[in-house]
Amino acid sequence: MFLIYQPEGSEEPTRWRYNPRKMMSPERENIERLTGRTWTAFTKEVVEGSSLCRRALLFTFLKRDHPGSGGPRFEDIDYAWDELRLEYSKGELIQMRESAAEAVPAEMRAAVLARLTEDIAAAPDDPEEEGKARLPVAD
Repeated sequence: MFLIYQPEGSEEPTRWRYNPRKMMSPERENIERLTGRTWTAFTKEVVEGSSLCRRALLFTFLKRDHPGSGGPRFEDIDYAWDELRLEYSKGELIQMRESAAEAVPAEMRAAVLARLTEDIAAAPDDPEEEGKARLPVAD
């Protein structure tokens, strides 16, 4: 999964690879402090669209890009909803399509599978996955 940030007026978005299983413990613990959620709850809420959780994730990636005292403060992180989004990788979408083929009710299955197939065609490859994609929720 990728976190994509494109503030108004910027020409190119910033993309970060987001894999909750690869976040380091100081980052996870700071996110837990900022959001008041356990790591597992946080990872689910990021995907579900929690604004606070997405803000904490954006803060974490911006802090990585600007370490030290010159880095951003959480209080200063402010974004419009359409400036920040999550995108699944091709491998994650393929895994979702495989699960949906069995889990989605029959009357909705064709539409869901068609949409996932379109999304797969447009999704970026993630060389780090190489056949081992897992959905971005820590368990």
